[in-house]
Amino acid sequence: MGTTRTRTRFATRALLLQLVTVALVVALCTGVYLLLAVQQLRAEAESTALGIARTVAEDPQVRSEVSRISAADGVPAAVDLRDGMLQQLAAGVTARTDALFVVITDDEGIRLAHPLPSRLGEEVSTPYREVLAGQEVVDWQTGTLGESARAKVPVLDDAGTPVGEVSVGFERSGVFDDLPPLLATIGLTAVGALSLAVLAFLLLRRRWERMTLGVQPEELVALVQNQAAVLDGVDDGVIAVDPQGIVRVSNERAESLLGLRSPVGRALTDLGLPSSVLDAVTGARALSGAVIDGRVLYLDSRAVLREGRPLGDVLVVRDRTDVVAIAERLETVRSMSSALRVQRHEFANRMHVAAGLIDADRIDEARAFLGELVERGPVAYPVPGLVLLADPFLQAFLGAKGVEAAERGVELRIAEETQLFGTVTEPEDAAAVIGNLIDNAVTAAVGGERVPRWVEVSVLDDGTELVVTVADSGAGVGGHGRSAPGDDEAAVHGHGIGLPLSREIARRSGGDLWILDPGDDDHGAVFAARLGGAVTRRDTDPQETP
Repeated sequence: MGTTRTRTRFATRALLLQLVTVALVVALCTGVYLLLAVQQLRAEAESTALGIARTVAEDPQVRSEVSRISAADGVPAAVDLRDGMLQQLAAGVTARTDALFVVITDDEGIRLAHPLPSRLGEEVSTPYREVLAGQEVVDWQTGTLGESARAKVPVLDDAGTPVGEVSVGFERSGVFDDLPPLLATIGLTAVGALSLAVLAFLLLRRRWERMTLGVQPEELVALVQNQAAVLDGVDDGVIAVDPQGIVRVSNERAESLLGLRSPVGRALTDLGLPSSVLDAVTGARALSGAVIDGRVLYLDSRAVLREGRPLGDVLVVRDRTDVVAIAERLETVRSMSSALRVQRHEFANRMHVAAGLIDADRIDEARAFLGELVERGPVAYPVPGLVLLADPFLQAFLGAKGVEAAERGVELRIAEETQLFGTVTEPEDAAAVIGNLIDNAVTAAVGGERVPRWVEVSVLDDGTELVVTVADSGAGVGGHGRSAPGDDEAAVHGHGIGLPLSREIARRSGGDLWILDPGDDDHGAVFAARLGGAVTRRDTDPQETP
């Protein structure tokens, strides 16, 4: 209801504003045109009267007769003038030109010809001295026949001296006979202009609503405010792409996460984004995660529709680096907890055996059993070579991984060249990196065709650095379930982020993660990782470790 009222208010205001504007323009133009038309009609009437007056004044008979009467003494008799030549000539000109009157006077202003015979022999009612002085006068004056547009021209004798005047006038109503049709034309034009204005408004409103999807100006203000609040107030990156693949909206967070610079107005394919991001936006493949510049990003792309019309796609980019890192560490803790539970259970069982032997006074057998327990350790993990690791953390962690690998039909073993003199001081980072490499290797071994399936781990220390290599019996890099550390498109450990995240953890400590061998006919891929500052020598105080 609110939207409908807003839309109605806008449409009404726009229509009224446009109609008022057109009406004002039409009124202004009409007034100016009428003024010009009246002036033109007046000018035409005055020009016609002047032309007729000049023609009559230059007639030889008129000049001769007026000169004769002006030269005679006294006022001519009205009876003589009524049937005289001047009266007949003036009546004929009046009839031919539809003039109101044609008046001829002598040098004293006495009417020698007039439409009303009763006025003959009388002095004219309008000024005539200026004309008898030799000047032509064109003006609107009111006389005995009413207001008229009149022209007065002097009648000259043979010597060129004014001896009378000719006055020709056109009635006011006759001058403006063309105004009613003109006003009707102007009125029809105004109605047509208003009709065009209404039609233009309807078309404009339809076009406006199509372009703005029915959103009105008042709503656009709210949309801009909401967009600014959403884009700048969330911690997620947002990129909106139109159906042509042009970026229309991008907030600072998206530009920071994806390493973009001024993407708005540019094609998405021209921004140098990884193919994984482009595929997520276009929907070419289902992808929920990507690793870009060492950051684990979750991508959520959705098509935008309004009333069945596709408007493009919106990509939401979420930084989940810290979450994934914590998840990896939690997985490590889970593995360690499982190992400790197994160790505790096994150790309790062995203690019960030792106690039973002692209670049965089988002291020698109890002593031998305890000696074997000290030599072999409290738990018998299915990891050959585990005794080569003196560090209790790695023993327990790799033992737990060995149990998990055995459940999947893979043997986890420790390489003979393993040699660790120090103690691991960064168990979380070490567990995250080593655990990821082992899990990835176990997955590759399970998917490989070699039998038996195995994973081999070698652990060395180099000063304070921990160096680990992991080999497997899988198909190698590019085979089933394996990828290079920088390949964020392959499905590694179910997320496509295991190896890249491990490499990022190693690099944060000054180390790295790389491929030693992509694999051959004898074994699968061999990965190596170096963790800086992860080991402390046994003969060195951990607090003094650089």
